[in-house]
Amino acid sequence: MGLLPGRKVTVLFKAPFGDPIAIDVGGYVLSLRKSEAQIITLMD
Repeated sequence: MGLLPGRKVTVLFKAPFGDPIAIDVGGYVLSLRKSEAQIITLMD
C-alpha cells in the first residue's frame, strides 16, 4: 500500500464518526478504518 518507513503521511479527511479516514501517502490517497490506522507508527 505504500506505507513504508520514511514515507510522509498527511491526513486529508475524517468521516463524521471518525471512520474511515483518508490519508495521502506520497501522492496516493488511501482510505483506512480507524482500527487499521491505529497500527501505523508515526515519527518526526
